[in-house]
Amino acid sequence: MKDENCIFCKLANGDIPTATLYEDDDFRVILDAAPASKGHALILPKEHYADLYELSDELAAKVLVLAKKMITELAPKLKCSGYNIVQNNGESAGQTVFHFHLHMIPRYDGEEKILTWKPGTLSDEVKNELIK
Repeated sequence: MKDENCIFCKLANGDIPTATLYEDDDFRVILDAAPASKGHALILPKEHYADLYELSDELAAKVLVLAKKMITELAPKLKCSGYNIVQNNGESAGQTVFHFHLHMIPRYDGEEKILTWKPGTLSDEVKNELIK
């Protein structure tokens, strides 16, 4: 199913021109129009899914295999030293377009780290609560 009002559905299905790196029956991989770094790309399913929760297990597995395939091929060409693989679910997690997409962000030595957090402490109380 596609959402006629979803810009990522239009991008994934070629209704809006994109810088396409790869395409198959399920996905289109495009360069991000507002990249975090040189070579930042998105994996977009051609069908509409708001987030990871809506993907089938089979499609979710295909996304990670495709991400590995893409970064394995792109990393030597881009001469990057690492990759961030990012997927946000929900507004509180930073999702701004509600069509599942996975960011593949090449990282280069000397660049500012864009995905970091201050490590906290896992208390026994919280640990036990979460394990239950």
